[in-house]
Amino acid sequence: MDLGSVIVAVAGVAGTLGGSLLTQRASERAKRREIELVRSHEELRENLLSRRTCYVELNRDARQFTTALNRHLHVMRERGVEEADREALDEAKGAHRDRYSEAQMIAPDEVLACARAVNLALNRVYGQIKRLERGEPQEGETMATAARAQREIWDLIRAMRTAMRRDLGVPPPE
Repeated sequence: MDLGSVIVAVAGVAGTLGGSLLTQRASERAKRREIELVRSHEELRENLLSRRTCYVELNRDARQFTTALNRHLHVMRERGVEEADREALDEAKGAHRDRYSEAQMIAPDEVLACARAVNLALNRVYGQIKRLERGEPQEGETMATAARAQREIWDLIRAMRTAMRRDLGVPPPE
């Protein structure tokens, strides 16, 4: 066998091995891209699920806190406030606080702006009710102004719910 034949044979073997190696590398890259794509889709799905769960709970807790404020106002009008009434109101406040804190970590700015408006309004009415309960209202605070402010929270909750639905891709109700 002459030198030229040896070179051709070596080149043929190297080409075959090199081609196999390149094919294997391309296959590994394609698999990595596929795994990354699957991971990315999974992360998006988990993020959406996490936001949806948070939104459901925030909406529920904001509604329950608003209802508890209304109930407390009725109790104040109809009879004296008892410790159980205070505890019920504070439990609703605490549940909402926890949910709002969670939303602060995962909600986008549009949703968070609406949630912030609800949170501020709820805490403002809560403070007003507690001052009325103690008999130390600020100027202009009455049972009627507290009740009106409490009713206005429902509009803020609707706006928050609309922003949440839009973020989740849920079409508006017809």
